[in-house]
Amino acid sequence: MIKSKFNIVLYEPEIPQNTGNIVRLCACSGSDLFLVGKLGFSLSDKYLKRAGLDYWNDVNIKKYENLQFLIADFPDSKFYYLTTKSKKIYTDIKFNSGDFLVFGPETRGIPETILNANSEYAVTIPMKEGQRSLNLSNSVAIVLYEAIRQNG
Repeated sequence: MIKSKFNIVLYEPEIPQNTGNIVRLCACSGSDLFLVGKLGFSLSDKYLKRAGLDYWNDVNIKKYENLQFLIADFPDSKFYYLTTKSKKIYTDIKFNSGDFLVFGPETRGIPETILNANSEYAVTIPMKEGQRSLNLSNSVAIVLYEAIRQNG
């Protein structure tokens, strides 16, 4: 049984199937989902709905125009930014229930301006050298379940 709660933030997601998979992941983990910025698809997209199956009603999903508005609504929360541009590994972080895990768009990642302004909270998932990145929904699952494992 999962007792801790985490918040997943998708900043400008581009691929509906990834977001649908993450909806299902959020439903199964009790996480809230925040969609931020311009989406690369419509929320009524058939691929999005199909990937999320019948889990849509089990997830608290909120849409924000930009990341600043989201952060302003949760000023006492910690936001961790997942990126390939950090040396700090996600397993070295002590996550706490209520933390926000921020993931960028599939083809571009989180913008450098956001990462530079939050460098102490930028973390990565280790990969074999020479590879670009992991799939977004896989990355969310990896980090989310480490945070859940830590909180027990």
